[in-house]
Amino acid sequence: MTRKKETKLIKKPVYEGGMKAMRTFVKKHLKYPKEALEQKVEGTVSVFYEINHHGDVINTRVQSGIGYGCDEEAQRIVRLFKFEIDDLPYRRKVKFNKTIRIHFRLPKKITKKTELPPKPSIKNTYSYTISTTKEKPAEKSKSKTFSYTISY
Repeated sequence: MTRKKETKLIKKPVYEGGMKAMRTFVKKHLKYPKEALEQKVEGTVSVFYEINHHGDVINTRVQSGIGYGCDEEAQRIVRLFKFEIDDLPYRRKVKFNKTIRIHFRLPKKITKKTELPPKPSIKNTYSYTISTTKEKPAEKSKSKTFSYTISY
């Protein structure tokens, strides 16, 4: 029984951490262009890029874009990628081609609860006069009278 030899001489470049790490990198470094925010533009930009034998992105081209600065931002992010490449056989200098789609979604507005202005402090003042005997007001000095003021 004969064994099959590995037919792939050149292995594809791999982003360290895989696709999940690449998505995280894009989310972290993506800066939504001001013009796109003002015009409320959303969409997907497809970017074609070339990777050299060192794992660096050397060329980018927008295949389908949405404009308003989003195309340039997608290319800027793709140029920051760094790939791992296994040793190439016979020290060949090979270019790899890939395509990525970067999604631009408007940030969700955070609705703040409308705070009511503070209520003006109203001080209610009540005065009570209590007398212990039933006397006429002229004879008031002889009776016991109490006065209370309540404020809140």
